[in-house]
Amino acid sequence: MDMKPGMSETLKQIEEKHAALGQDAGSYLKGFLYSKPLAYWDYVQLETLLSLQRPRTDYPDEPIFIMYHQVTELLLKLIIHELQQVVDLECPHPAFFSTKIERVNRYAGILTQSFAVMREGMDYDQYNEFRLTLAPASGLQSMQFRVIEIMCTDIVHLLNHRVKGKLDESAGMDKLFEELYWKDAGLDRKTGKKTQTLQLFEEKYETGFKKLAGEMKENNLLKKFLTIESKSEDYEKLKSALRAFDHTYNVEWPLSHLKTAEHYLNSKGVMKGATGGSEWQKYLHPSYQRRIFFPQLWTKEELENWGKF
Repeated sequence: MDMKPGMSETLKQIEEKHAALGQDAGSYLKGFLYSKPLAYWDYVQLETLLSLQRPRTDYPDEPIFIMYHQVTELLLKLIIHELQQVVDLECPHPAFFSTKIERVNRYAGILTQSFAVMREGMDYDQYNEFRLTLAPASGLQSMQFRVIEIMCTDIVHLLNHRVKGKLDESAGMDKLFEELYWKDAGLDRKTGKKTQTLQLFEEKYETGFKKLAGEMKENNLLKKFLTIESKSEDYEKLKSALRAFDHTYNVEWPLSHLKTAEHYLNSKGVMKGATGGSEWQKYLHPSYQRRIFFPQLWTKEELENWGKF
């Protein structure tokens, strides 16, 4: 029986591939006789995925809250997947760099738009009852959110507003980490007392965060961009993509989050606290801590009005 066109060449390439690995290609090919065809539900692990929602109450809108955050974490993983490909390269080509950030911008755009699911998609009373069972868990504890920050910029740009501009890298990683902006959501700076939310988060992730920060010191996105010559091809395209990411991730998304929080926590004449105990109005508003990944890409006026445009 004659082989179909191209089959003999494919078999030859398979043999060469496995011979180079010191393996018998025949045993691999024979496996095709016994293996089952791949199904969509197996490939995406559908049954496992659909089993990961475990509500703590019987309120029908709690699964919405869980699934929304799970989808958010998957989008953050997509962002990290793209960023990793850039930071792994010593000198990423501007076109490649731009392509990756354009992908990131699509994911960040979905994050911003998706808050309508939270704001418009849950019953007000149900949310304000099932949320009481979630303490001390908090969105503050999103590990991937912190990883993205560390991969994008220098640690000095992630410090709280009281010390930003007053500390530099010579202060040492331990000191810089004490002053990270997001710790304000779980730390009373006057007493030095940490909420359980922050304590649990630090115990689980801070060592890894510091290790990553050390690895990213000369390899984060900002550092990679600053190595690219302004006259190089695709420079302006990359600059525009990075500005869009900075604004979407650090202004538009937090404002969408804040709008949702205000709907559930500061309406109907009652001000409610966050499950993690943070001063959520200050923590969420981008003009308060002024988290900016790429300050070199913004004008003085834009920086002064961060979160207001």
